[in-house]
Amino acid sequence: MDRFVFLTVDGLARGAVLAVFALALVLIWRAARIVNFAQGAMAVATAYAAASITDATGSYWLGFAGALAGGLLLGVAVERGVMRLVHAGNQLSPVIVALGLVLLIQAVLGMIYGNEYRPIGAPVGRTAYVVGGVPTVSPFDLFVFGTVAALVGLLALLFTRTDLGLKMRAAAFAPEVSRLLGVNVAGMLTVGWALASAAGTLAALLSIPTGLGLHPTAMDLVFVSAFTAAIIGGLDSPPGAVIGGLGVGLLLSYVTGYLGGELASVAVTTLLVVVLLVRPDGLIATTKARRA
Repeated sequence: MDRFVFLTVDGLARGAVLAVFALALVLIWRAARIVNFAQGAMAVATAYAAASITDATGSYWLGFAGALAGGLLLGVAVERGVMRLVHAGNQLSPVIVALGLVLLIQAVLGMIYGNEYRPIGAPVGRTAYVVGGVPTVSPFDLFVFGTVAALVGLLALLFTRTDLGLKMRAAAFAPEVSRLLGVNVAGMLTVGWALASAAGTLAALLSIPTGLGLHPTAMDLVFVSAFTAAIIGGLDSPPGAVIGGLGVGLLLSYVTGYLGGELASVAVTTLLVVVLLVRPDGLIATTKARRA
């Protein structure tokens, strides 16, 4: 029972990070109908920026804020400088361009920073509190939960309570009608890319301290897990991304704890294949969202 409690808490913390990354993928999909396979590499690039700022200033929070700002700018740069130039009529072109962007970003990071794993610190301790002899949450887990909850709440407010959010939703689901109503659809697309890139950055900052460290390919496996979470929840459903992320996090934790870490990636891949075969539109996505 003690082991189960520990694995559940660990899985929820891991799943919260995957939920953020899945949200980034959902934001791009809703805005542009593109699965951004470069999301992981973009997140790693901004995580390196955070490490560089922290090393230069000695402040984790300056690095944290700088990385988020860099994520916003990187999202704008990728959308305006790369994706906007891709022919929209061919659905395969954005995928190929995104995969090429992955190779380019990882190569540049390797040339600048090297290919050695680099430790990156956490703002608070990672030693779990012990309750009744059972390790539970750590201060870092609480930081992750609080940060993810804040992000989800802010996004919910943005899309339901602000003019900008309503324009983004309209531009995503009815771009031609939105143009006739005076909405800057291209601008809303850029905002969507910027927000998604910042969310990916946040996921990297929360996940890399719990892994082996910072590396050009540090987010590759996280991307696979988050993509699975987004597919489970439905690429049109932000709530589904959160639920899918928590579910995949629990799956990874239970499989690693009871069967061994070498089977974790196999379990995620198997789950992805099963969902794609049984219900490719997602287990949680609504019919209306899928038809939009």
